Amino acid sequence: MYFVDLNSDLGEGAAFDSQIIPLITSANIACGFHAGDSNIMNTTVALCKENSVAFGAHLGYLDKENFGRTNMTLSPEEVYNITLCQLGSLSAFAKAQGVKMQHVKPHGAMYNMAAKDMEMSLAIANAIKDFDSSLILLALSGSKMIEAAKQVGIKYASEVFADRAYEADGSLRKRTLEGSMITDENEAISRVIRMIKEGKVTAYTGEEVPIEAHSVCVHGDGEKALDFVHALNKAFAENDIKTVPLSEVIE
Repeated sequence: MYFVDLNSDLGEGAAFDSQIIPLITSANIACGFHAGDSNIMNTTVALCKENSVAFGAHLGYLDKENFGRTNMTLSPEEVYNITLCQLGSLSAFAKAQGVKMQHVKPHGAMYNMAAKDMEMSLAIANAIKDFDSSLILLALSGSKMIEAAKQVGIKYASEVFADRAYEADGSLRKRTLEGSMITDENEAISRVIRMIKEGKVTAYTGEEVPIEAHSVCVHGDGEKALDFVHALNKAFAENDIKTVPLSEVIE
């Protein structure tokens, strides 16, 4: 039996959140910077509580116009501060509803930049440690964020993507490049099963890349997101893979 967390980026204003949440084990809730607002945060936390689904803060750059996908040049202090700000925002709604955050996951450009930037990753990891050292940093497998979590001494989990192409160095292929998205559902599912069972993924350029799969991400803003979550859960059941919350996978 294999164990994996199934997560989705939610609270971003997409139409399927209430239907996706019962089908996943961890939700990443936007904290108002790249998407979402106070009303959506409160509603999404309530949905997670109602369905006994773990959730965490989905941190982004203050860039709603571009959905947090524009690279920004911030100092480590500024990265630390925006991390704390967003953790505090979501935590307030969690506290009011009597529940607790499980993890923290950067979004978009912030995620991809931190994956290769140790100073930025350390700023994020230190902010998490200073805010609540029990939180798990959910980050790209093999990235600088994983290294930073180990260095700072916080929990971490390695994330893989069902619908994204990988480069030979283990980074995600930029969305602006050809072939960055895996659009064939069967191909995406077979890649995920292999990542979980064999710890490998084939890069866009053909190389075999070692990968650690604690959690699989499904983007909640995709028009076929709900269908894809159903298909993944069916494939997991057929391949002796059980979905459990992130905190149980890394125990």
